[in-house]
Amino acid sequence: MPYLESLNINTDKTNPFPFNILGIKHAKNINFPTSITGFIGDNGTGKSTILESIAFRLQLPHMDGSTYEKRSFDAAIALAPYLELSFKIERPIGFFFRAEDFGNYLNSVNRRDASLHQQLKDLDGKVPDHIIQEMKDNANDQIYHMRQNYGQELRTFSHGEAYLKIMHEKIKGRGIYLLDEPEAALSPSKQLSLIYFIMNHLKEYNSQFIIATHSPILMSIPGASLYEITEDSMNLTPLEDIEHYQITKSFLNNSEMYLRHLG
Repeated sequence: MPYLESLNINTDKTNPFPFNILGIKHAKNINFPTSITGFIGDNGTGKSTILESIAFRLQLPHMDGSTYEKRSFDAAIALAPYLELSFKIERPIGFFFRAEDFGNYLNSVNRRDASLHQQLKDLDGKVPDHIIQEMKDNANDQIYHMRQNYGQELRTFSHGEAYLKIMHEKIKGRGIYLLDEPEAALSPSKQLSLIYFIMNHLKEYNSQFIIATHSPILMSIPGASLYEITEDSMNLTPLEDIEHYQITKSFLNNSEMYLRHLG
């Protein structure tokens, strides 16, 4: 049973941003009939903005543990007075994964580590390296947060492996989970691993997944309800009729036709 039953952005505004985005214009009486929903559309159609608005309204925890006051949620804040959500299960718990936050989080940990290294540079050659490293780790609150929340340092993993590690740590019980373009961090094989993980999770827990994606692999997850955002509408659409899927399938079946004019 989905936590979130329906979504409606109740406004006739068409300007300024974010009201001029296609997905915001067309997000009228959007239902969530299954445990997995995909939002599909071209760049800039509003998939991520809709997810951010849901996450903001629910105040779901996200990657770096910060509040929703930062500038990257300005669109969600502007839409909040017009966002109508209907629930089958109220006061949901869960997590919000945003590819942008994932990259920024790892980069911020590395920047903090580099800054501390510079501050402790005078100790090089005077204090054993492992002591200097321990001092840096103890002073880096972000590394402490990382180890507390994810069990170990994500920097020891590849980009895709770190992303999946977060999934396994944060999707451990029932809840509503919003995934914004997870394919940005995942190879095709890791995308299949994510599908396998979600399907196994749903066998054990009453959870809901809403995924904004460009990936035909993730669109193919069994039982998913797919909303395609186009110039004219935002409607439930069969996988085979979604433009992303059709273009990818056509290209893989006849790549020479697409590329012959590029030589």
